[in-house]
Amino acid sequence: MQLYSFFNSSTSWRVRIALALKGLDYETLPVNIRTGAHRDTQYVNEVNASAAVPALVDGTLHLGQSLAIIDWLDAQYPQPRLIPADAQLRARVLELSYLIACDIHPVNNLRVLRYLQDELKVSLLEKDKWYWHWIAEGLAGVERLLARAATQHDGPWCFGALPTLADCCLIPQLGNAQRMGCDLTPYPRARAIFEHAQTEPAFMQAQPQLQPDYMA
Repeated sequence: MQLYSFFNSSTSWRVRIALALKGLDYETLPVNIRTGAHRDTQYVNEVNASAAVPALVDGTLHLGQSLAIIDWLDAQYPQPRLIPADAQLRARVLELSYLIACDIHPVNNLRVLRYLQDELKVSLLEKDKWYWHWIAEGLAGVERLLARAATQHDGPWCFGALPTLADCCLIPQLGNAQRMGCDLTPYPRARAIFEHAQTEPAFMQAQPQLQPDYMA
């Protein structure tokens, strides 16, 4: 199994967490999105048609999009399950995961921030204010969902005693928000989950600074 990844890409980070939780061995193939390696013709044609990271190669399967990859891993390597089988819990986990993956991440990823700065010529401060605004909007919703989940599930993770897809999405989003100087004090539930994850081997193993392509 091979994972095309960039060390601080939050989408790659999600998949690394899932792979580590499942105890799966894989080879990391770094793709430097800062230099545009994800747009290389061969990479796009042969690995990831979305011209993005991550991409997973598992046998004959070439698959992009982090949530699709994690869903595949759950189907093929079901222990531990990250997307619950229980219909209601599954819906709640996906609700939180999609809030992060669909509402927060897309407006804050590198290509959007670069377009703001390089094409629209916004200042560095304006770009940062864009990032901070959308992180705050999204994490306020995350915090509300976590408060609701806490009334039904006891434990250190988003939905109780075991990590799920929601945790795979939340931890990288908070990690990158922290790196970008966001004020995370309004989100105590999210921060508590993030802090707990720093003590868990699978989450520690997936951290950007431990990846072979890490750049300080």
